[in-house]
Amino acid sequence: MDEFLNDSVFDNPVWKYLVVIGVILFVFILKRVISRYFAGLIYAVVKHIFKGVDKRSFSDLVAKPLGVFLLILVAIIALYKLTFPGYWDIGIYKYNLKDIVHTAGTLILIISFIWLLLRMIDFIALILERKADLTASQTDNQLIIFFKDFFKVVLGVIGILMILKAFGFNISSLITGLSIATAAIALSLRESLENLIASFIIFFDKPFSVGDLVHVQQVTGTVEKIGLRSTRIRTDQKTYVSVPNKQMVDSILDNLSLRTQRKAEIRLEIDVGVSTETLNKFIDAAKTKLLHPQIEGSSVFLTEIKSNSFLISVDFFTAPISVPEFNKLKQQKSLEILKTMEELKIDLAGANKEVRISGKLEQ
Repeated sequence: MDEFLNDSVFDNPVWKYLVVIGVILFVFILKRVISRYFAGLIYAVVKHIFKGVDKRSFSDLVAKPLGVFLLILVAIIALYKLTFPGYWDIGIYKYNLKDIVHTAGTLILIISFIWLLLRMIDFIALILERKADLTASQTDNQLIIFFKDFFKVVLGVIGILMILKAFGFNISSLITGLSIATAAIALSLRESLENLIASFIIFFDKPFSVGDLVHVQQVTGTVEKIGLRSTRIRTDQKTYVSVPNKQMVDSILDNLSLRTQRKAEIRLEIDVGVSTETLNKFIDAAKTKLLHPQIEGSSVFLTEIKSNSFLISVDFFTAPISVPEFNKLKQQKSLEILKTMEELKIDLAGANKEVRISGKLEQ
């Protein structure tokens, strides 16, 4: 038995292989338990920073990537204890097989570690979103989503740099050598950088928030998401429009959700054949029709006297009610005003105009 265990296979005794396989199998079988245990240790630290943290949610997000990371880490450490067979150390282009295997192991470890950190970011964002839901403002929610995406991008860049380092690139020299290229790339990506800066301006200046009804660049709709590059707006035609953040900042933006009243305008061109007395009766009757609980202010007046018509302006203001309610009220008042015109026998300009065509028929 001792001779078998000491037999050399690929430059390593059999007992070394058994130990390595045993350690990897042990961690693989107990991966769930071990990951839950370490997740509990991390949770004990996290809950002191973020009060009211749900342990189940934390474990569901973090335990799986943590288990994979620990399994890969233990497997790489265990396999590193084995002696790489000398006759396997062949050259492939400029690299030997041993270096390729080590680089592949490091690459897998980096990817699993980045995955774990991304899950941690998701968990922190989840906790902050739950706290933000307790407040009436939507600004906190959109800020959390923005910074979650931002830190994920930063983490992705760090991950790429770590991978390049694993492949033997000198990161310091690489960054120095790419300084001119970086400046050129920055110029070519100027609009993207401007949109990124504009997104920070939106979050800190707060001209609008998620859920606000806005009008910008001939687009009217509800803001559904503010991203790193653009703002997504759901229009009243239910289309989904992406507006670059730079345009949201530089353009004249009307935040319709912040208005204190809605204004309705009705313009009537009355026939010039209407007497002054009838016109006064109509104006008084129209003012009476605008007495309504939802109407906070109104005005009816003769705006202009033209050669063929009298221009009557009817304006009224309501509280910032919903668009369907506002349209229904405006339609109701318009019909009541038209009915008043019918009762007073008032015609619109051009309603009774006769057109005669005369001419001489030539033989």
